[in-house]
Amino acid sequence: MLIDVLFEDLASLAVVRAGYPFRGAISDVRGGTVGVVQMKDVAPTGGVDWSGVIKTDLAGRSTPDWLESDDILFVSRGNRFFAVCLDTPPLPAVCSPHFFHLRVRLAAQVLPRFLAWQINQPPLQRKLQAAAEGSSQLSIRRPELEALPISLPTFEDQERIVRLADTASRERSLLQALIRNREQHLEAIAVLLSQADGPTEQQAQN
Repeated sequence: MLIDVLFEDLASLAVVRAGYPFRGAISDVRGGTVGVVQMKDVAPTGGVDWSGVIKTDLAGRSTPDWLESDDILFVSRGNRFFAVCLDTPPLPAVCSPHFFHLRVRLAAQVLPRFLAWQINQPPLQRKLQAAAEGSSQLSIRRPELEALPISLPTFEDQERIVRLADTASRERSLLQALIRNREQHLEAIAVLLSQADGPTEQQAQN
């Protein structure tokens, strides 16, 4: 199907901030009041796993850029660059410096979930890989991210695409669960076969 679209660069659609500037290792503090989303806590298809997010206390006096519902986290370092759109965080939270923290501008004609989806698609992924820099670890600089050309179909089409993507994600999860269940079933059969009594000595001689 053909979709009428406009194009704008990402910087005109979203404010791009760096992650919280921790100095050194991030400490896991018992009774900490602030969650810190790190790369281990995110997946391209699963969003943020809040159950594994460590809690700490922030020492700085400046007000952090707290994560909010519909904010986007962009993984800017590593072998794969991708974006996840947040649901409502269950506690006050920030992200580590391995992310860029995106917030869609109020007047922007783009849905946050659609923007995150588009960043993860092959056309923009190829642009990101081509722009990546570094020898031991690849990374994306803020200007390269802000310059990404974003396609803007109507809100109705954006919502339709997001629904299709959500459906595909659910179908993928169901298929993966079915495959795992089938593999576990086959493994159980293999274990039963290995534990079965072998032929007796007399049967073997015959």
